[in-house]
Amino acid sequence: MKLQRKNRVRALAVGALAVSGALALSACGSDDTTGGPGASSAKTSNIKCDGKGKLLASGSSAQKNAMDVWVQNYSGACKDTEINYQPTGSGAGITTFLQGQTAFAGSDSALKPEEVAKSKKICKGGEAINLPMLGGPIAVGYNVPGVDDLVLDAETLGKIFDSKITNWNDPAIKKLNPGAKLPDLKIQAFHRSDDSGTTDNFTKYLKGAAPKAWPHEPAKTWEGKGGQAASGSSGVSSQVKQTSGAISYFELSYATAGKIDTAKLNTGAQKPVDATVENASKAISEAKQVGKGEDLALDLNYKTKAEGAYPITLVTYEIACDKGNKAETLPATKSFLTYLASEDGQATLKEQGYAPLPTEIADKVRKAVSSLS
Repeated sequence: MKLQRKNRVRALAVGALAVSGALALSACGSDDTTGGPGASSAKTSNIKCDGKGKLLASGSSAQKNAMDVWVQNYSGACKDTEINYQPTGSGAGITTFLQGQTAFAGSDSALKPEEVAKSKKICKGGEAINLPMLGGPIAVGYNVPGVDDLVLDAETLGKIFDSKITNWNDPAIKKLNPGAKLPDLKIQAFHRSDDSGTTDNFTKYLKGAAPKAWPHEPAKTWEGKGGQAASGSSGVSSQVKQTSGAISYFELSYATAGKIDTAKLNTGAQKPVDATVENASKAISEAKQVGKGEDLALDLNYKTKAEGAYPITLVTYEIACDKGNKAETLPATKSFLTYLASEDGQATLKEQGYAPLPTEIADKVRKAVSSLS
């Protein structure tokens, strides 16, 4: 049963993201330093190389596994350009970008107004914009001996991560899983130690869907009580894999690569919802565009009760200046981001467990990238 479930998750992760509606740019990063799936077999002959030298970027670790493949493919085609992307986390990536140290930043939540204002100092004559590049679910991974089919809901998750539910045989968990043999085992809840867009999106879900169980305001910095911390998506997923009784949140690609069990969500729909790319796309399709002009920021619906819609989702964005980019890095920046948003670049995401952009959004991103100056 466990193997069949894993295979189903892998198969669904290959599904394309059928998102109706526009994506909005957001900036928050997830971080991690261990790779997932290896190099892609995607075409690289269509990559148009431009610029020379080293292109520095940092931020979201949520996109780290995808970025590894993108960088490898691009570097293989464009020998004169070296791409150096550091998965330091959304918060750190945005900070570094706003200090003018990188050409672009990766983030899993939209830039705040004050961050856009700060960006005008480095984007001479312009400001930072959000360019969506991939989407997908934030999985709730767990390690509970004897349990490979677990159902949780927003209220229970809120209490678990705020240290109000501390044992796996708690009545609230039993009620959601009447047929499961839940052990008398302490819950080891892991959260991100770094400023993270994944944390921001996860806590937005908890606050939006269960405000009484999660009284804290959503943020990139962890605000919950208790628990244990680890750095990056790779850090928390590794802790879940090796710690009996552990639970945490991270991108589906890490669960897939690490063969970690993921919880289904009771959203109020008729059936609990799996963390899959297909189910995340149904939730993302309900998002509203809040960005203006070339800014494509999304307001995600964390309260959806639609059948088959998995509400703990994120969209990862590349943050760049619309105007005022450094002359020495602009050509390579445009060339690399153009590849990421291209059909070939997006095609690599499926095998990594990410959701590619829908065509209408990818077209908007390509247009925005081409206008960078």
